[in-house]
Amino acid sequence: MNARSLAYILLSAILFGISPPIAKILVREIPPVALAGFLYLGAFFGLFLFWAVKRSLGAERKIYLRKQDIPWLGGAIIAGGVLAPILLMKGLSLISGFATSLLLNLESIATALIAFMIFKEHAGKRFWAALLSMSIGGVLLTWDSSLGQFNVLGSLLVVLAMFFWGLDNNLTGMISDRDPIFIAMSKGLAGGLISLGIAASLGISLSLSGTIIIALLFGAFSYGLSLVLFIMALQGLGAARAAAFFSLAPFVGAAVSVLILGEWMGWVMLPATLLMIAGALLMVSESHAHEHHHARVVHEHYHRHDDGHHTHEHSEGIEGYHIHAHVHEEVIHTHPHCPDTHHRHWH
Repeated sequence: MNARSLAYILLSAILFGISPPIAKILVREIPPVALAGFLYLGAFFGLFLFWAVKRSLGAERKIYLRKQDIPWLGGAIIAGGVLAPILLMKGLSLISGFATSLLLNLESIATALIAFMIFKEHAGKRFWAALLSMSIGGVLLTWDSSLGQFNVLGSLLVVLAMFFWGLDNNLTGMISDRDPIFIAMSKGLAGGLISLGIAASLGISLSLSGTIIIALLFGAFSYGLSLVLFIMALQGLGAARAAAFFSLAPFVGAAVSVLILGEWMGWVMLPATLLMIAGALLMVSESHAHEHHHARVVHEHYHRHDDGHHTHEHSEGIEGYHIHAHVHEEVIHTHPHCPDTHHRHWH
């Protein structure tokens, strides 16, 4: 497994994991639709600054989008840049940050389920066991101890958000060999402006305030940097596997919710947490290997020469990630693999 991609996804998970408890505080003063817009607009500003600095320092050229990539990006923006964050913020306003954080686990399930049903990726026994475990845990998290009853609406909104982020992950995975910074900026700008446009049409005040500035700054890190790290991880892990490791995020958020917000949901906390942990471990431990065929292909993307798929030579010594047009000769082999850039075959 690609160690660099693993580091990317773990850091991405931590940054995003702290978002529910912090957003729980912000949503008390900023309406959900507007907050979703400010978080994603903040992500754009932070990523644009990062991109501008890299360009000024003479960073090597990147692959931007091609015409055939636009539908994938457009779908990812609508699903993951608009619908998912709005649904999450609205759900967060109705249930605890702890419950919201643990429900984030369902993003990995949604990603893998969509990958299996639509893109024909592999789904083994461990995945189905994880689906069962996390589903039971999700039902428990609908319990509202303050009312002594189940709060279905808030949890349902969060689950729908996870579905759309799962769809976003799969769509983004189709263009993961493009420039991740550019993809993340596109999502941040488009998603932020669309959400703020919706907020304005609903009559929500968007005047600048200290809380909004905090939301923009928070979005730059928890959404912007986290998003680009996730996209970079997709190149080496694939949509389903990256989402599995990203399942660390909910437990970070749950811990922060207890520590910062002092939330306590009563009897459901222990079984719900254990079921979510079990599901996450099942997802992470799933492996997949079989004989598969790679047709000859000529393409251009960021790569390194220690991944088993880039065996071409250079006249000068090149280490680490680099970019150029290169050839993959036809090969049939067997090894553990994920649905990454070089493994899009159906099952």
